[in-house]
Amino acid sequence: MDKPVLRRPRRIVTGHDAEGRSIFLEDGPAPNLLQPDHAPNVGMFNLWRVMSMPADNAGSADTASADATITLAPPEGGITFRVMEFPPDKERNYTAQKEVFKAYGNPEAISHGEQRHPGFHKTHSVDFAIVLEGEIWALMDVGETLMKAGDVLIQRGTNHAWSNRSTKAARVAFILIAATPH
Repeated sequence: MDKPVLRRPRRIVTGHDAEGRSIFLEDGPAPNLLQPDHAPNVGMFNLWRVMSMPADNAGSADTASADATITLAPPEGGITFRVMEFPPDKERNYTAQKEVFKAYGNPEAISHGEQRHPGFHKTHSVDFAIVLEGEIWALMDVGETLMKAGDVLIQRGTNHAWSNRSTKAARVAFILIAATPH
């Protein structure tokens, strides 16, 4: 099946040269993309991962390289920075959510039972969600709110879903920080 071409975010990565001076290591499109087979118009671009805290800025290892595994949740004790592309709900295939969350590497994150939206899920993380383009609804078990470009949500390990009720794709940046289960 042909997948739609999604616009990769530009990623600029800095580092140090042999003399300890600051340099640009990379400048180009995000090297990885996860487009689940069952929802190919959904895009998950990991821009960087911190595998443990405190972060190690030594060397030039790329924790979000083209061959790095993309998972929904951040690494245990770490951080993930990503951009997601959410197509309008009416253009999204919600019939195979179990397979989508399995592709995300976290099948246990999907919420079971009766939900208002098929995308409800929960991870053990604190997530900072920043709407870059478009608009999207943030849904909780109780309540929902419309977010527009520039709005920020701090999601604290809660059961939640994202609903794009508009006619255009929404792009949201996420910083996910591993947290203890609640």
